[in-house]
Amino acid sequence: MSKRTAEQGGDAPLKGGDRPEPMDVDMDDKGMGDFEDEFEDEFESEDEIFEAGVDGRPDAEREAEERAAAGAMDVDSNGTFIVGRNKLEQGQHLAPDLGTYEMLHNLSTPWPCLSFDIIRDRLGDKREKVYPATMYTVAGTQADGGHAKDNQLMVMKFSGLSRQQKDDDSDSDDESDGDDEDTDPILEHKSIPLTSTTNRIRAHQIPSSDPSKPATTLTATMTESAQVFIHDVTPHLASFDNPGTLITPQQNKPVSTIRAHKSEGYALDWSPLVPGGKLLTGDNDGLIYVTTRTDGGGWVTDTRAFQGHTNSVEDIQWSPQEASVFASASSDGTVRVWDVRSKSRKPAITVQVSSTDVNVISWSRLTTHLLATGADDGVWGVWDLRQWKGGADKPSPIASFAYHKDQITSVEWHPTDDSMVAVAAGDHKVTLWDLSVELDDEESKDTAGVKDMPPQLLFEHYSEHAKEVHWHPQIPGTIVATGQEFSIFRPIPVVYGIHGK
Repeated sequence: MSKRTAEQGGDAPLKGGDRPEPMDVDMDDKGMGDFEDEFEDEFESEDEIFEAGVDGRPDAEREAEERAAAGAMDVDSNGTFIVGRNKLEQGQHLAPDLGTYEMLHNLSTPWPCLSFDIIRDRLGDKREKVYPATMYTVAGTQADGGHAKDNQLMVMKFSGLSRQQKDDDSDSDDESDGDDEDTDPILEHKSIPLTSTTNRIRAHQIPSSDPSKPATTLTATMTESAQVFIHDVTPHLASFDNPGTLITPQQNKPVSTIRAHKSEGYALDWSPLVPGGKLLTGDNDGLIYVTTRTDGGGWVTDTRAFQGHTNSVEDIQWSPQEASVFASASSDGTVRVWDVRSKSRKPAITVQVSSTDVNVISWSRLTTHLLATGADDGVWGVWDLRQWKGGADKPSPIASFAYHKDQITSVEWHPTDDSMVAVAAGDHKVTLWDLSVELDDEESKDTAGVKDMPPQLLFEHYSEHAKEVHWHPQIPGTIVATGQEFSIFRPIPVVYGIHGK
């Protein structure tokens, strides 16, 4: 997985995230505003029916004037601008169609974050109608080479995440359960100093035996230094709701440091089936280690590495069903399935899934024989693990999409819907997919008249340098993505609510 070059955030605010501004296509032409629906509105009078453009004039007249003033915009054949396919002219910039979002906020951190994770909280589940929304995350920064000492593990609280204000209030059924005022988003954070860039971070919670107390929240941070740091961020999270709480230097220190790796890496995953804590880590030498928390609270790393990949291990995931099984993805183009009980430390199954690097994988927690993969060539696919028998027969994906025009950087199954997948890619896009939409043999692969637009593609969100995407497990339909900044959004219900979802 390639890393972006970070640029210092300068005066980027931590409070009051930026709201999207209306699209500014041509500063000299005041007649053109936001892009309209690709299906132009029809207006009917008693005398005639005619098609009008965005400003009420016939399209031919308006387009001729625009070409004369600033040149024609590069759009698809049906007039749709598609990120990664069409190009902006000088002086033009994109703005989202706010009518497709129920919630949308962009917030900046001092430095870009390559990786983050969402922390489950005690505010309740299924709170998609509670506004303003609140959520907690952890992330690791990527300061540029001259500012390595500025890197941090950031424990963050996002609050004041209001819904998009509607022009009318006729939809009484959509009333939120909270205060629906248009508040400014707030990003509060506690920083833990790190001396190296974070390649990947993942959180794990150890349940409390006392229901009145919160779970113990641990983070594992895989850094460019090849060391993996395990921190207890429980006091940092608690401090947000207890003003005046001070975090001591001792609380900022890692509870354990894994030094088994001799090279940096990106592969990192906590077992969902071991409450006490069991961690897999993989590096650029193709080696995988397992670290386990003991009953006494200590940490032990098995120095016998799992070996089999011929190049870097890019991602790793525990099976959501079998506590001893995990899968790994590599830049050697393979996905391998392992059993930690194997004395040989060799993979049980190896499948060549791409001719390029396999950057990311996601194992469905609902339908546990499904595994999603994302590769360097922009192709992501879904595999049925029941077809992975080993031997000479090479299985084929049950679904494969070459829609993105750059490397896939993140892929994640929806936590409660086994047909929905979120994908992030280097073409600055986060896309949402519904695999329950089937394509008949006679059905066109062009959706809404747009060439090569898969019918399974539900939603597309622009995120500069998109690196990682996660569904919020307690706020259905809400997605968080990181890139040049954090983007928190929830599409309107027709997107994630299709077929009663």
